[in-house]
Amino acid sequence: MMGREELIIQERLKKLHALKANGINPYPNKFERSHYASELIEKHKGLKNGGKASGKVSIAGRIISIRDFGKIAFAVVQDNSAKIQVTLQHGSTPEATREFFAKWIDSGDFIGVEGNIIRTERGELSVLANKITLLTKSILPLPDKHHGLKDDEERLRKRYLDILTDPETKAMFSRKAKFWNTMRQFLIEKGFLEVETPVLETSAGGAAATPFKTHHNALNLDVFLRISMGELWQKRLMVAGFDKTFEIGRQFRNEGMDAEHLQDYTQMEFYWGYANYEDGMDLVEEMYKELAKEVYSKTKFTIGEHTFDLSKSWKKIDYASEIKKETGIDIFKTTEKEMEKKLRELNGVVEPNQSKQNLIDSLWKYCRKKISGPAFLIGHPVEVSPLAKRDPKDERKVERFQIILGGSEVGNGYSELNDPIDQEERFVQQQEMKDAGDAEAQEHDKDFVEALKYGMPPTCGFGVSERLFAFFEGKPLRETVIFPLMKPENISSVKDSETKVAVAVLNKESKLERWQELNTIAHLSSSFAARKGRDLFMQDTILTKDDGKIKLNIQHAIMIKEANSNKDLLNLMEVAQKNGLDVVPFTREMIETTNDKKVIEITRSKKHHELDYLGVLVFGLKKTVERVTEQFKLYK
Repeated sequence: MMGREELIIQERLKKLHALKANGINPYPNKFERSHYASELIEKHKGLKNGGKASGKVSIAGRIISIRDFGKIAFAVVQDNSAKIQVTLQHGSTPEATREFFAKWIDSGDFIGVEGNIIRTERGELSVLANKITLLTKSILPLPDKHHGLKDDEERLRKRYLDILTDPETKAMFSRKAKFWNTMRQFLIEKGFLEVETPVLETSAGGAAATPFKTHHNALNLDVFLRISMGELWQKRLMVAGFDKTFEIGRQFRNEGMDAEHLQDYTQMEFYWGYANYEDGMDLVEEMYKELAKEVYSKTKFTIGEHTFDLSKSWKKIDYASEIKKETGIDIFKTTEKEMEKKLRELNGVVEPNQSKQNLIDSLWKYCRKKISGPAFLIGHPVEVSPLAKRDPKDERKVERFQIILGGSEVGNGYSELNDPIDQEERFVQQQEMKDAGDAEAQEHDKDFVEALKYGMPPTCGFGVSERLFAFFEGKPLRETVIFPLMKPENISSVKDSETKVAVAVLNKESKLERWQELNTIAHLSSSFAARKGRDLFMQDTILTKDDGKIKLNIQHAIMIKEANSNKDLLNLMEVAQKNGLDVVPFTREMIETTNDKKVIEITRSKKHHELDYLGVLVFGLKKTVERVTEQFKLYK
């Protein structure tokens, strides 16, 4: 037995075929309208109840609802501006029009209406229909007007219906357009030139982030989607002689998703020659106030437990002082091990083998949550700011500022580093971190260093993403994206040949105790997750109803098998690498000490075949992994 929706669809398909059979085009290509609904509402707001305006009008839009009482029928039509009622009345509307409407028209259809403006005795402004033209036949019924789309996933996946049924959602995206336009006009009026820089780059630079990688077939070249809004390109324009530029566009970071982060989003960055970070702070404060006033007609906002007023004085917070006040850690004197210990006390868990840069950043993020703002964070250490100019008063720090609102960072700027020697040294340090496994470290951009050697004037740079808009709205970032990226519903349709799997193989010859086996499996799994996990799921953090954050696991079960000897594992690694699989090994040296430097020292003193491999994990296409591991038995 068919459900109600299936019956509606079947009936509308019958009408569609019948319309065509009767020579009526259900999808004409044009309709001339004289007014938008909002124009008519404004123009005739003085029309009295029972009154009729002179002159004909024509409107067009989607029917939101229909009420048919026989001799009189009403339809609510919605266009881009507003809703307006259409009336079909016996004796006033031609009988042919009334019959056409009753026979062919359904809620959800797009129609054109020609007629006169009246105001009903009950005070409802209406178009008294003389002629109705079907512009688009709707086959699927609209969501129930009283309930709309309640499921969040469905609402985001079918955003067009969300916008159609929820006026506030539509209004939000109008505000977002105004937000970016206000920012654009503000900068243009300040003398900035809008530019466009490459989205595809041979070296992902300008920020500490993990890039998306793809391949350029024509050039046979691996390239990256940009992780910054043309930072290194806009600085080249400073070298070229432009001294005020900005860009608004999409940028991409292959990182986790949560209430404040997405993998692709809109960003603005400006670069201002002959200015420093203090000039930048003054300009940005003015811009933020302008945005708030133009888009929201207010400067005071509440986000979660935080309330901030942009019209109030913006205080300055020193990076190192704030961390020391909140955690007791002096970032310039404390060792990495002490930082790890403190982070465990504060957060309960710390990712292994973090760089000093990442440890310092984690300490700051703990402190940041308590700051409502508006505030400028200043005094950043050099370690977390590879592209900023050093503070001449304290060489350990840089001339950088971040905007803190509602416990989050919503804007970042600094006096740009224009010393090519200093820049190259920092790039070298970043490259060493990248080679050591830090996916977010920056690559050594030799071309950019060369450009700096020609000379770049003192420059202030600043960037802010659409996260700022989300903060003003008091919503998670994904809610404010008009069409957020979603995992396909029919995920099971992915071809088996494209499915990827992970298999861990333990070494029986090592005669491990049970705790050592578990330890080996845990290390292989965590290393695999750290290196590949971000690529294996769409969203690493989900929110509960009360905005609690839950970390998702990677959606890959790891099969565990056994090898008879060290030689078997060496052979497995060689074969797996030749077949393009990802390989994660774990050696006895790694289980015997937690001192990374000692592990590196011991490993470097031995040849590849001399190492005692306790286990190896391989990951890649299902058929390939199964083929290279088929000789191994399942672990018991």
